[in-house]
Amino acid sequence: QVQLLESGGGLVQAGGSLRLSCAASGRTFSGYFMGWFRQAPEKEREFVAGRSWSGTRTYYADSVKGRFTISRDNAKNTVYLQMNSLKPEDTAVYYCAASKIYARDLRSYDYWGQGTQVTVSS
Repeated sequence: QVQLLESGGGLVQAGGSLRLSCAASGRTFSGYFMGWFRQAPEKEREFVAGRSWSGTRTYYADSVKGRFTISRDNAKNTVYLQMNSLKPEDTAVYYCAASKIYARDLRSYDYWGQGTQVTVSS
């Protein structure tokens, strides 16, 4: 059974940092493009960041550029999202996902985690 399991969410004050992890099990995601998405209450799920297997392609949403960094440890089948300078508008449930292609569109993703809540207080 393929599973993506996020962890690392929580409550943090504005300006603080969190590091999210996404551990994959059930198969290797070699060659897959790994992405992070988020969904705030009453809003659509949106792309946050994505990284290719080799790391040669990395994409960020404009809203998080310069503050968030996506990385992956292929040996551990794990992808990370380092979030710095957090703002209240970053509050959302964060999901990791895997796609066979480089994509920002969530419809291109084949596997999804269950999500982890990030709450940033002002």
